[in-house]
Amino acid sequence: MSDAWKILLLVLAAGNVANAAWMLADPHLWYTDLPAGVPDFGPYNEHFVRDLGFVFLTLGGALVWAAWRPAWRLPLVAVTAAFYVLHAAGHVFDTARGFVDAHHWWLDLPAVYLPALLLVAMTVVLMRRPVPAAHPERS
Repeated sequence: MSDAWKILLLVLAAGNVANAAWMLADPHLWYTDLPAGVPDFGPYNEHFVRDLGFVFLTLGGALVWAAWRPAWRLPLVAVTAAFYVLHAAGHVFDTARGFVDAHHWWLDLPAVYLPALLLVAMTVVLMRRPVPAAHPERS
């Protein structure tokens, strides 16, 4: 795998870790100030925001791991993609049924739908490539 993969994975990891850091450091500010209209989906729950912060921290860690261990990229990216796709599906469901206003189609595009599509595309590309040999002492 090329250095471009490492860079892309580290950029995605940084986004996940930054989001997690904000969620964990100041969950109420994240809830009210994230430009994704989070309050439209329900009342503030600090515990729930922190739980999701740990999810994003875990995903960021998985992407860092994938950046540095090419032999592990497929499963780590695939699991990250699975979360993003399921998360996006929940947003599609809630927007399609009218739980939130239709403007959420566009509001959710950059941080919900596009990352899901990118991670699925990355998973497909990784599935079609030969798996690099793992170093037994590092795998």
